Amino acid sequence: MPRMNDPVNYTRRAARDIRVGNVTVGGEAPVSIQSMTTTHTREVGPTLDQVRHLAAAGCDIVRVAVPAPPDAEALAVIVAASPVPIVADIHFNTALAIRALEAGVAKVRLNPGNIDDPEGLRRVLALAAKLGRSVRFGVNSGSVRGAKGGTETGDLVRLMVDVLMDWVRVAEKEGFRDLVLSAKASDVPTTLAAYRLLAAACDLPLHLGITAAGPADEARTRSAIVLGTLLAEGIGDTVRVSLTGDPLSEVVIAQEILAELGLRPRRGIRILSCPTCGRCGVNLIEMVESLKRRTRDVTAPITVAVMGCIVNGPGEAREADFGIAGGKGRGIVFAHGRVVKTCGEDQLVDTLVREVRRPR
Repeated sequence: MPRMNDPVNYTRRAARDIRVGNVTVGGEAPVSIQSMTTTHTREVGPTLDQVRHLAAAGCDIVRVAVPAPPDAEALAVIVAASPVPIVADIHFNTALAIRALEAGVAKVRLNPGNIDDPEGLRRVLALAAKLGRSVRFGVNSGSVRGAKGGTETGDLVRLMVDVLMDWVRVAEKEGFRDLVLSAKASDVPTTLAAYRLLAAACDLPLHLGITAAGPADEARTRSAIVLGTLLAEGIGDTVRVSLTGDPLSEVVIAQEILAELGLRPRRGIRILSCPTCGRCGVNLIEMVESLKRRTRDVTAPITVAVMGCIVNGPGEAREADFGIAGGKGRGIVFAHGRVVKTCGEDQLVDTLVREVRRPR
């Protein structure tokens, strides 16, 4: 049996690899994490601050919105100062994609659902090829439905994929191959069906996500289902968790999903804790929240078990890197399988935090 934290091997769909700046997407490269700034891109200072925070949290690629010329004008400074590749998010206007590529972005995202400019598309592809940049064709169910029609889920899924593959054929005719595709809907079944159909239709790397996923709690659930299901099926090369809120949460959630699947090393503490049933002998909820607050800065991949009774507590706590097995107002603290201390409830978290932070 695999041990706690052992990686799990999935049969990954064979996709060609492309470069997004210094990040490889597809092929045998690790699944990369993306996010998007919430600032107005033309406001260079706040945008760069957010990019840097996202990068420090473990984000590999950051996308910025480019809805107007002033945003495109800011890109050169942002690209030059960014610690990670910058992607320009373009809708409606291929001229802005041209300006973004000239400013040095590593990739542009174009939405086939709201761009009807074949000649402009060809110009973008020609410039991207000349500069050695990549392009994502990304459809959202809402934009495709509004532009092309289609109401039933099956029709919508087929429509999303057909629209993408039409653009892929244009790119291939132009000799452009550095493409990434995405097909996002705002509900789980449509998104899963679209990506499965898309995966069967081509060998291009796929950017996974669910659009308009909602606030953090709903987004976490929907994203975990979509990303977890597809990645476990071997589908997906780069991911973005989309939520209404702080984009740092997008990175944290994506890291959790990939780490739980064994697709990337864990970053920070993984807390395992039991449900608080009638056997619980300590204030488990308060202990877990205290532990979480006091270890937010820990980046080492550590698993900590906080268990409230004697049924599974000692076993779970002993198997984790560190753990507490509580009961009747007292508990045992474990470190790497050995008992460190038996103490009262009020000392358990203090003792555990000291062990987690102890230099080794």
